[in-house]
Amino acid sequence: MENNYFIGIAGNIGVGKTTMTKLISEKLNWQAYYEPVIENPYLDDFYENMKRWSFHLQVYFLSKRFEMQKKIFENNISCVQDRTIYEDAEIFARTLHKQGFMTDRDFDNYQELFKNMTYYIRPPDLIVYLRANVKELFSRINHRGRNSEKTIPSKYLSELNCAYESWIPKAKKITQVLEIDTNNCTQAEIELQAERIIHKIEEFCPPSIFER
Repeated sequence: MENNYFIGIAGNIGVGKTTMTKLISEKLNWQAYYEPVIENPYLDDFYENMKRWSFHLQVYFLSKRFEMQKKIFENNISCVQDRTIYEDAEIFARTLHKQGFMTDRDFDNYQELFKNMTYYIRPPDLIVYLRANVKELFSRINHRGRNSEKTIPSKYLSELNCAYESWIPKAKKITQVLEIDTNNCTQAEIELQAERIIHKIEEFCPPSIFER
């Protein structure tokens, strides 16, 4: 076993990954790595014209996620990551291709790039999958008020949810997966879920992990 622990927080847009990443990293005093959503220069254009910008958007996210994975490896400390690199290919690129927003050529090119990148990375020791229905996701998306997300099609969120449900059995072949239903959760309930995740880690980690 590594002398550090690596958690990936997975889930759809608006499900609460960033909040959970922050809670767990602060409770354990571990490094947090957040998804570079706001910094993505293609995001606004993508939601205006998904077919035109899907490949550019996903390549940017994949590049930044790989950069983050390098830091995780080089820093060699316990950490929590807001969205895993696997979701970029297995959920978002695949769904965009399925819905006709990414061409066969671009999707094949993207998958080859993803395959080459993931050969060199360390998978998380635990993936925490946060689940919520589309109505709940829209409520949270509207609450946080990002202008670029106001035009997200409900069909897109629904397809992403379906993609996550198909991917989770595959993820369990890569590492341990903890599934959590976050529908209708209060802030107090979210904090309790964070504690549950920490207890799960404690079940199969040496005490030295928490002393770092």
